[in-house]
Amino acid sequence: MLSDNEIKELEKLANENRKNVIKMVYNAKSGHIGGSLSAADIMTVLFHKCMKNVPEGRISKDYKTRDRFVLSKGHVSPVYYSVLAQLGFIPEEELMTFRKLGTRLQGHPSLFCPGVEVCTGSLGQGLSIACGMAISLKLDKNPAHVFALMGDGELQEGNVWEAFMQAPQRGLDNLIIIIDRNRLQIDGCTENIKALDPLDEKIKAFNWDVIEINGHNIVEIFDAIEKAKSNKKPTAIIADTIKGKGVSFMENNAGWHGKAPNKEEYEKAIAEIAR
Repeated sequence: MLSDNEIKELEKLANENRKNVIKMVYNAKSGHIGGSLSAADIMTVLFHKCMKNVPEGRISKDYKTRDRFVLSKGHVSPVYYSVLAQLGFIPEEELMTFRKLGTRLQGHPSLFCPGVEVCTGSLGQGLSIACGMAISLKLDKNPAHVFALMGDGELQEGNVWEAFMQAPQRGLDNLIIIIDRNRLQIDGCTENIKALDPLDEKIKAFNWDVIEINGHNIVEIFDAIEKAKSNKKPTAIIADTIKGKGVSFMENNAGWHGKAPNKEEYEKAIAEIAR
């Protein structure tokens, strides 16, 4: 259970992540803002409060019992890098090298960046990778969990559902996915392009446990992840979110999927988040 002070601190950290996202994409003149902003609360709670050994920022790739993380929706790397900077994996000033030539902070996560477990960005493949990690941990009798953040648009890929079948078959109760259900993808509304609803019933039919939450409510995010850790099935947390959350003219606007703000838009966005 989170205290009031912890909730306030997490909200503050999430807003800091949102500001970093805006600054990084503006500075690079390219990047994915909308999905990074919708995932900011989820990523903040997950990394700062729920993932084993990550909050101290001292884990290494040799520390076997660390929890693993797969950013399946790899294009939202700005929020990932911001969280890693908060935890001390990379210097905060390095964030402004995002998408620059020679940077460790590529447009999609790569192993050049400390704290990144796997290269991602080809949508629909993150869950399969996470399943492989979870199977390996089971074989090693390793108690660690595997977390994956997925976009709802990528659930339209066929191999996602092959992975949904595989996880219960292999008893992967150490696998927890969080679906950033902002209902928008690059071409528009997910339900107009290839409808996913009723998403909860579809995933339950594959013998997963499903938890539905408000993806911008710090307490609900924390409680869902903590509950999922003790489940006896793989768990999918469907987090209802708003694409572009925190910036009025970006919210629920598919046009901000992969677009950099101009100077006026940048200043307005930073001012709104800072309030």
